[in-house]
Amino acid sequence: MIPEAGLAGIEVLAEAEAWEGALPDPEGLAIRAAEAALAAAGARGGLAILLADDARLAELNLAFRSKSGPTNVLSFPAPENPEGWLGDVALAYGTCRREAEAQGKRLEHHLQHLVAHGVLHLVGYDHEGDAEAAEMEALEVKILAGLGAPDPYAAERGDHGQS
Repeated sequence: MIPEAGLAGIEVLAEAEAWEGALPDPEGLAIRAAEAALAAAGARGGLAILLADDARLAELNLAFRSKSGPTNVLSFPAPENPEGWLGDVALAYGTCRREAEAQGKRLEHHLQHLVAHGVLHLVGYDHEGDAEAAEMEALEVKILAGLGAPDPYAAERGDHGQS
């Protein structure tokens, strides 16, 4: 039986205290973004979200992608399993904060965008080709709109909406 997406099916570990200091409820923001992404993709299952720091993401990036340094988000899809476990998503606080500041976005919106992005990777979406990227980005925009967050790609397209 596949677990329902929701509080029981989505686990969040705030490993880096900076997340708690910067946002009033980072776990709740992450859960709502993950639930919205699963619903938009028509997917169900359990997953874990790690709210870590740059050092932890650098370790994971090197261990699993052979790339040096931190990155904003990593997704680790699980192999198909009878429990319906989709995988894990990890975010780096420092990188996410710097990106949000540089892009003029609120940190909570950037967190929700990256969680949604990571969850979509867990359920099979990718952005390797232009068509795949356009499909994934359109779904992310829809997810974030439902969460009350602005289009994260507006600036890239030359739109001047606020994030």
